[in-house]
Amino acid sequence: MLRIAICDDETESRDALRFQLEKILVEDTEQIVYEFSSGTNAASWLAKHPGELDLLFLDVEMTGLNGMETAGRIRETDTNLIIVFVTGYADYVFDGYRVGALDYLIKPVPMPKLQELLHRVRVKLTSEEAHTFTVKTMDGTWRFPLRDILYFYSDRRKVILVTAKGEYPFYAKLDDIETRLAPSFVRIHQRYLVNPSAVDYLKSDSVTLANAQLPCSRKYKEAAVSKIAKSMLGGLGQ
Repeated sequence: MLRIAICDDETESRDALRFQLEKILVEDTEQIVYEFSSGTNAASWLAKHPGELDLLFLDVEMTGLNGMETAGRIRETDTNLIIVFVTGYADYVFDGYRVGALDYLIKPVPMPKLQELLHRVRVKLTSEEAHTFTVKTMDGTWRFPLRDILYFYSDRRKVILVTAKGEYPFYAKLDDIETRLAPSFVRIHQRYLVNPSAVDYLKSDSVTLANAQLPCSRKYKEAAVSKIAKSMLGGLGQ
């Protein structure tokens, strides 16, 4: 799944880019899910929906918050979103590297350039897939780098994914998630699966991470303590 957004304060420019993209996106797995008419709206929305977009086409010359300023605000809450700047001036100079932009496109965007860029995005996301976890709910789809996940915990039929920015519930079995993410994540309790690299303090019967103290049950204690201790000492890689 490739989820794309366009941010441009000119309706005609948004329509033109959307029309080009719709010609080359893979049906059912790639889609334009949002359009923003201002940098302020884009930055505000993205701050509340981390991981819900993969790629943002961001106009540079916008009234109010320009593209570079918008990207700076986005990076305060999301370092993973792929940003591609769009500009109407071939000689426009900006410090795209400061906000980790993948590239920039000149309006009107040549189709071959757009196709080449999408190919690079697909390759990038595919290469990172093994190091991400995707959550699908009725409200949308979120993709989280494993390094950003603190822990999972089960609550009846749901599992809640916890990051420093919030909690994300979805229907699943913790056993299945454990199988998929081992050995990067460690089971410490029937209800808890933790990222060992996020653990700040380890005791015989609990672990502490991000100000949360989680119980470590007798069943999992020996293996969990050993794996987490190795991780804290740099012996267990993600």
